Amino acid sequence: MTHIFLYGPSGTGKSTIGQLLADQLRLSFVDLDHIIETKAGMSIPQIMEQQGETTFRDLETAALKESMLRAERSDSGDEAVIALGGGALLRNENRQLAEEYGKVFLLTAGLDTLIARLESDSNKRPLLAGDLREKLSALLANRGEHYASFVNSIEVDEKTIGQVVHQLQVALGRHHLSAMGEYDVIVGQIVNLRDVAHGNLIVTDENIAPHHLAKSTRAIGRDVPSVILPAGEEHKNLETVLRLWKAFLENGLDRKSTVIALGGGVVSDMTGFAASTYMRGINWIAVPTTLLSMVDASIGGKTGFDLPEGKNLIGSFHPPRLVLADPSLLLTLSDRELRSGMAEVVKHGIISDPELFALCKHNMEWVKENLEEIVKRAMAVKIKVIEEDPYEKGIRAALNLGHTIGHAVELVSKFNLRHGEAIAIGMVAEAKYAARVGVAGVGLVEAVEATLSALGLPIHIPGEMPREEIIRAMRVDKKKNAKMIRFALPSEIGKVELVDVTDLEEVIDN
Repeated sequence: MTHIFLYGPSGTGKSTIGQLLADQLRLSFVDLDHIIETKAGMSIPQIMEQQGETTFRDLETAALKESMLRAERSDSGDEAVIALGGGALLRNENRQLAEEYGKVFLLTAGLDTLIARLESDSNKRPLLAGDLREKLSALLANRGEHYASFVNSIEVDEKTIGQVVHQLQVALGRHHLSAMGEYDVIVGQIVNLRDVAHGNLIVTDENIAPHHLAKSTRAIGRDVPSVILPAGEEHKNLETVLRLWKAFLENGLDRKSTVIALGGGVVSDMTGFAASTYMRGINWIAVPTTLLSMVDASIGGKTGFDLPEGKNLIGSFHPPRLVLADPSLLLTLSDRELRSGMAEVVKHGIISDPELFALCKHNMEWVKENLEEIVKRAMAVKIKVIEEDPYEKGIRAALNLGHTIGHAVELVSKFNLRHGEAIAIGMVAEAKYAARVGVAGVGLVEAVEATLSALGLPIHIPGEMPREEIIRAMRVDKKKNAKMIRFALPSEIGKVELVDVTDLEEVIDN
């Protein structure tokens, strides 16, 4: 059980932000000051005036303990967003309790911002009675070292409530999606499967099973049968999907069953598709084990398999009931597989997160040391896009950056190129085309090339690869209509434009 505690000085908006965050994550919300007032039968100013600050702090400690015990004893083990008073964690026992039961986020703001907010607030703070600027300055100075000791802090100056809530969700690695079905995406440890997963069958592949299958079964806390598929994009076909359907039948799965996809994008795509069509749809859970899958393939509800003519030509929209991404699982990946996943991270940076793109300029050693941050930031980009456009009627097409050419190159290579390697090639080719037609400047092409090269990813279509085969593969791409193909072209770092293209030869003319 992991509660989310919001802490910080009066005026940072803990209660308002906490309520919206709880609503977004579908969690309960607790305002500790409100509990204290309800229990005492009087307002906090009255408690402070009649009984003193020491008594108030005692009531604060009792309310915090009661909140934790109530949640622990509940059948659902409900997690909550809890707004704390500005001095609630000054007592060591309170701080230890909060840090034992959850994660504390300190909200901060400049003095002028706090004063402006407090002056317009009808709630009066007893410790700030009198000259507000003088009292608040003294209180902040007195608590400065205490507040600075909290690792997770978010500055709220000049940000909307929505922006702060989004920043908290990224920092938490926790989102609730609702545009296409209702499900949570959580960055957490696989041991938490016991609390959130009720799987009846695990689907994985021969590369993943030796590393993570036993760990996943232990996390669930009971014996769960498994299906181990051959690894690789070349097996992402109808024959493998048919094998999954038969395995579902042999293991007695019914319409109330849940399948767990433990693996990369190939495993999640096929498991999700098999689940979407078995008995007209059963639940599935994604436990991605590759970087590419954590930040892209497992999120969004797209499922399917390949035909010889092209990738993902058969598929459905069928979102998982849960995505649980554990960055520690990435430590077993080969360097090549990890680099491949970074191509999708770079793509997300180009689409809408310049700061993420800047992080991608570091080398792979830095990447390995900061996998959790990379996963959290990159998945947040995709989540924001798909929540706005779940069925790809508009802006979701931006996620196809690099994929129109990349899928074709991957197919023509007979999958000797990894998906991310092909997407890296596709992004550079599409960036160059964007520059040639005036959508982007030359500087963007250089930035994309330099970033991908620093990560060890290829940036050129192999010279021996027949261009006519690439164009033929592009013509059967699912992103085309009768006469043209819609490309997502980068115009600047953080922005793409959707452009319909008819002359495909011009696009791959590097």
